[in-house]
Amino acid sequence: MNSSIDWQALFVPSLHVGEVVLRGTLVYLFLFVLLRILRRETGSLGISDLLVVVLIADAAQNAMASEYRSFTEGAILVTTIALWDYFVDWLSFKVPAVRRLLRPAPLLLIRDGRLQRRNMRRQSIQEEDLLAQLREKGIDSVKDVKECYLEGNGHISVIQWH
Repeated sequence: MNSSIDWQALFVPSLHVGEVVLRGTLVYLFLFVLLRILRRETGSLGISDLLVVVLIADAAQNAMASEYRSFTEGAILVTTIALWDYFVDWLSFKVPAVRRLLRPAPLLLIRDGRLQRRNMRRQSIQEEDLLAQLREKGIDSVKDVKECYLEGNGHISVIQWH
């Protein structure tokens, strides 16, 4: 059994660095678009935050478990994902049109005490789930709600009658 460390295999990429960056870019953009289309509630994390956590965890795991031939490949991939996340945040901050594209507009779920069932179906929101969200906000009945929206970050906002 050879106990020496293969320093070259540890630090020298086995793939072209451009391929590693391209793979990271394609995976990030694919998952971002997919999650944007699906637009599901993710708790207190935004969609892009959750995406970055999952991608970085997987990329780091692959680097640690030697799925890549070098640590450098995993580091490049993690850095690529982090830089894309930073760039997307920066771009959406600087360019309002990009912000509107990346953050969906609020979706009306209740208007004047009436459920907007078509919008609820579009997002696969069950009436029971929406009512539970209202109860968590101290609202007993849909009739007490002037407007209720599914926000771009997945949270529910409610405007009550005065």
